[in-house]
Amino acid sequence: MNQKKNNTGKGILCLLGLLIVIAVCTFFAAGTLEKSKLVTDENGATMYQEGGIKLGLDLAGGVSITYKTKIDEPSAEDMSDTQYKLMQRVQNYSSEAEVYQEGTNRINIDIPGVSDANKVLEELGKPGSLLFYDMNQNVVLEGSDVAAAEAATYKDQTTGAMEYTVRLQFTEEGTKKFADVTTANVGKQIAIVYDGVMYSNPVVNEPITGGQCTISGMDSYEEASILASTIRIGSLSLELEELRSNVVGAKLGQEAIATSLKAAAIGIALVCVFMIAVYRIPGMAATLALAIYTGLIIILLAAFEITLTLPGIAGIILSIGMAVDANVIIFTRIKEEIGVGKTVKSAIKTGFQKALSAIVDGNITTLIAAAVLFIKGSGTVKGFATTLALGIVLSMFTALFVTKFALNALYEAGFADAKFYGVRKEKPAINFLGKKPLWFTISGVLLAVGIAAMVMNKGSIGGAFNYGLDFKGGTSTNVTFNEEMSLERISTEVVPVVESITNSADTQTQKVAGTTEVIIKTRTLDVEERQALDAALVENFGVDENKIVAESISGAISNEMKNDAIVATAIATVCMLIYIWVRFKNISFAASAVLALVHDVGIVIACYAIAKWSMGSTAIACLLTIVGYSINATIVIFDRIREHIQLEQKAHGMLVTDLKQVINLSVTETFTRSINTSLTTFVMVLLLYVMGVSSIREFALPLMAGILCGTYSSVLLTGAMFYVMSKNQKFELAKEEEEEWRP
Repeated sequence: MNQKKNNTGKGILCLLGLLIVIAVCTFFAAGTLEKSKLVTDENGATMYQEGGIKLGLDLAGGVSITYKTKIDEPSAEDMSDTQYKLMQRVQNYSSEAEVYQEGTNRINIDIPGVSDANKVLEELGKPGSLLFYDMNQNVVLEGSDVAAAEAATYKDQTTGAMEYTVRLQFTEEGTKKFADVTTANVGKQIAIVYDGVMYSNPVVNEPITGGQCTISGMDSYEEASILASTIRIGSLSLELEELRSNVVGAKLGQEAIATSLKAAAIGIALVCVFMIAVYRIPGMAATLALAIYTGLIIILLAAFEITLTLPGIAGIILSIGMAVDANVIIFTRIKEEIGVGKTVKSAIKTGFQKALSAIVDGNITTLIAAAVLFIKGSGTVKGFATTLALGIVLSMFTALFVTKFALNALYEAGFADAKFYGVRKEKPAINFLGKKPLWFTISGVLLAVGIAAMVMNKGSIGGAFNYGLDFKGGTSTNVTFNEEMSLERISTEVVPVVESITNSADTQTQKVAGTTEVIIKTRTLDVEERQALDAALVENFGVDENKIVAESISGAISNEMKNDAIVATAIATVCMLIYIWVRFKNISFAASAVLALVHDVGIVIACYAIAKWSMGSTAIACLLTIVGYSINATIVIFDRIREHIQLEQKAHGMLVTDLKQVINLSVTETFTRSINTSLTTFVMVLLLYVMGVSSIREFALPLMAGILCGTYSSVLLTGAMFYVMSKNQKFELAKEEEEEWRP
């Protein structure tokens, strides 16, 4: 009796400790959100308080700088190359920075999270000419011969002092030039001159033929970083000069931020209610873990200075879904263990053990994708990968440790009866494979309709998809109003007028701080539409028509950035395939998982074509979210299939007597998990759609389609594809597993 009281007291103390942790996390998270609110100075410029979450250009605004080429008619190739290189440069400020062409000879840079345009200009450097001179003052290399430059530090093994250097990587042509120059100038100096100022004059110690070199002698990392930045900006194809710089407001506006936060809060609350209603005491433990998860992710976003944008929110939503998913997997296992007669305490322990492999494999697979996307991607892709990776690590931690701690504490506090946890009896397997021809046909028809829609779209709208501003550019209209327009007025009054002319929800607006000027970006407008927009602005707001200036702008996502995203996704897919192959010891698992992933992405792309949804940077984030969501759902089912195959092998002398039955049983056992996880994630996105502004809804709708598609494929297709690929295999166990099963 005393032991029972001691355990109860211990459980209550653990719960109180957990509640204190939640209170502390909530306190600091609330402080972080408060500091994340934007304030303005006396000139109307956006100010960011130290310690808050950095918001991206779409959520908070930043600095906009316009450069003009020194030559009047640059080639399209040089402009594209310069745009891409500038994009690589400004990502030192933020992975969410945007670079796009304006007119024929101007390039615009938008950098979120900063408010001092002069400081950015000073740090970014004036993009001028970069030249390498030998001692006879001959130009031996130009900036265009440099492919990359980065600052680095190392410890001198002799003196122990820190050395600061700049590492250069030359282009193919630059490599040949540099090899010839260094061979001819051993023991001599080569000066690096930028806009007439010598930044470095290193001595050539030996011929350098590998296309790389190191410049040493800097006194600090900051000095090395400045030199590296100077070299990078000087390697542009074109010489540029600053035309103008402004502090601009958010593209989406404060309303978008407010509604997104409300939707997230309501969504998390509904998820918690759902988990408690369905899973009882385990659901309560999940709610406590989710509270800590929510507080920690807000705090860590600020601590790691991660710039949060709309695509980043998608990564967080996905990680919340995965956090819920991990708990659902665990609780389902606990119910099963209670159903076969185990005590609650034993069921909790075994449930976590059996759920571990599915949770770890699913999260690591998605984490691999996030890592590759971060390393190889740029812009939106990199921002998405950052928040996704943070969310995955945090969700796995809270599911495996916080939920377990909370569940054991609740058990010790007196919730020891099996009725608080639920019992799951063994159910007969549903014959999912019996209708696999139907599932394959449905998918094939949807994909075929999507391809047909792409072909038809080329004739009707000029492209396979309804490409948005980020991809194909459009028209930028600068309007000077007679009075300052608040973000709310712009959103509720100006945008509807613009969209009545463009018949498109793809409208971006930004305020120029300290002025009454508003930048309106829309799809490309013809002459009649520009005139109609000018007339509507004059009629509705009384603006001076002479103060309305329109320019054509390029897409913020260049061809190179598109290629980066495609290459990153392809590499991530291959890496996931290899991991699944190694982890599950069967290529059929890996091949069918990747095939299901490609199917889900293909179906959502088909939806973009069929429904003519605007395809922009948020579309990339949406498709990447689906990649992570799809692979995680598939891993859970494959983990069950692997487990039952091992049990069959143990029982029947290394043979699987009925693979079809094994697959049907595995899908049946994970069916509730698939529905519950999809439902909770779907609700989160649905609330964003219902409560959000038009640009948020444009993002949420395809994401909902992807969640539905991912659920469909994981339940109905993955098992069927695995069966088709492996029905003739013998499924031999690895040597160590064979010894483990052998009596």
